[in-house]
Amino acid sequence: MEHDDWPSLALADWEPTYLTLHRWTQIVGKVALSNAPYVNHWWHVALHVTSAGLTVSVPCDRRFVTMTFDLDAHRMIVHTSDKRTESFALEPMTVAEFYDRLMAALGRLDVRVHVWPVPVEVSDVTPFTDDRHHAAYDRPRVERFHRALLSIERVFEIHRGRFGGKCSPVHFFWGAFDLAVTRFSGRTNPNPPEDSVMREAYSHEVISHGFWPGGEEPIFYAYAVPEPEGLRRAKVEPQAAHYDETLGEVVLPYEAVRTSAEPERMLLDFMESTYLAAAQLAGWDIKALRAPVLIGRTDRAAPPVSRV
Repeated sequence: MEHDDWPSLALADWEPTYLTLHRWTQIVGKVALSNAPYVNHWWHVALHVTSAGLTVSVPCDRRFVTMTFDLDAHRMIVHTSDKRTESFALEPMTVAEFYDRLMAALGRLDVRVHVWPVPVEVSDVTPFTDDRHHAAYDRPRVERFHRALLSIERVFEIHRGRFGGKCSPVHFFWGAFDLAVTRFSGRTNPNPPEDSVMREAYSHEVISHGFWPGGEEPIFYAYAVPEPEGLRRAKVEPQAAHYDETLGEVVLPYEAVRTSAEPERMLLDFMESTYLAAAQLAGWDIKALRAPVLIGRTDRAAPPVSRV
């Protein structure tokens, strides 16, 4: 079954645009990193899905600077709190040209920027200033991607709202180019990673869910850090979900969700069942971490699933 709000996102159909857009978001993310006050687990540098596209807003000196990928109007917009705006068209251009245009726009707005102009979490680490081989921008494919993000964001927000403990925002990490939401048990991680970036991300016990469009097929994923014994064999929903030994995550193909009769319900079932499986195995206090039931609270778009 096809759903307009859940379009096909096969990587083969838009890989050149994906690779280019990934690097553009990293440039914007690094600008945020150079200016935003620190927030635990790197939450201060993530982008956020909006009705227009992807955006990040950071304080800079005595102003706020908002950078938005408007994926409807296909423009890169930089707006400051003192009512100044610069923008340029999102169109086929090299990563180097995007970098130059953004830095010039920021300069005209008197925004000071110091970034390390090298991409991360990718195999090709050509500096942004020298990258003239990633230069694709397919408008219809970008619009499909944005439409999918909006549908996924809705479900992720419902999942987030069912948790009463510490939980991340639903946010888009430009490093891996994935949308994610993370729940915390409240306990510290007894064996945090040695890498300083990952050590901060996983300083505490987490169960995380996300969407990644960049593999051979787009996937939803779930993982726990530290991973409890037995998670690889745990029974989760729906039937199309399975543990991927290479990734070390439970995965669910996006294609299975988008072609199902009820995409929202299937995705929620996946998120709830993997959370419960990991939380039970890790000894989380599931009852204490439930969100309170509020008067007037409804999940009309996706009815609640059963829980322990």
